[in-house]
Amino acid sequence: MLMGEYVHIMDEKGRINVPSRLRDSLGERFVVTRGLDNCLFIYPLNEWTALEKKLRTMSSTRAEARAFLRLFFSGAAEVDLDRQGRALIPPTLREHASLQKEVIFIGVSNRAELWSKEKWEEYSEKAGESFEQVAEKMDDFPF
Repeated sequence: MLMGEYVHIMDEKGRINVPSRLRDSLGERFVVTRGLDNCLFIYPLNEWTALEKKLRTMSSTRAEARAFLRLFFSGAAEVDLDRQGRALIPPTLREHASLQKEVIFIGVSNRAELWSKEKWEEYSEKAGESFEQVAEKMDDFPF
């Protein structure tokens, strides 16, 4: 399971040290793609395969589905870790997530997300304000 929050520095070439706790679950090769809310989604290969299978069932007659699938898959890249545990994030994905120097990895169960530090702080502050209200509205919340 992927969980936690980790601050790291991206070098000038776009390489980022993947936190060792996430590395264990992600493996030596994983998929990075455009995420929602101006972040990147990072999937272990087995999770990517399962997700791709589910997304294949979306109707290609709906314009919204076609647009989503095009953007989601065209932005996807398989990424390998180097010997130092670094991943090179493609420039188009760095641009999508506004990644500069300071970045934050977060674990979100079956995937990790990569955020610019600034965007994550903005998002988590705003989302944190309604955290309890959202939890109260979730009928199937497990606790």
